[in-house]
Amino acid sequence: MRPPSEPMTCTPKLVRMKDAREVSTAPLVAVGLIGGFLTARETGIRPLGGVVLAAAGAYAARSWYVKKGWPAATGLSVAYLGGFGASHPLAKKIGAWPAVFAVSAVSAAASYVVSDIAEAD
Repeated sequence: MRPPSEPMTCTPKLVRMKDAREVSTAPLVAVGLIGGFLTARETGIRPLGGVVLAAAGAYAARSWYVKKGWPAATGLSVAYLGGFGASHPLAKKIGAWPAVFAVSAVSAAASYVVSDIAEAD
């Protein structure tokens, strides 16, 4: 029997997502970009890296939308995907890993400034 303070739910614990307002999106963005690259590189299956990139981006976009609305969510999504796109030509100039780290840092910083820092106050 559950204590009265716990609501009864039929959803398994693994299916429930963390409240969007509680998600720190800057690390999530970095994990999406770096993890997507690493997955594609290590498996040799580029679309699998895209799945990692898309999953992290969708989860972050959900939080951006709830925290700041659609204009911020759209802008941060463009920055995230733009970073992914920019990493390819940048890699030809400075190398793959430095390019991925650079665009991840920029995207994560933008996410932190626009979305996460306001929630910390």
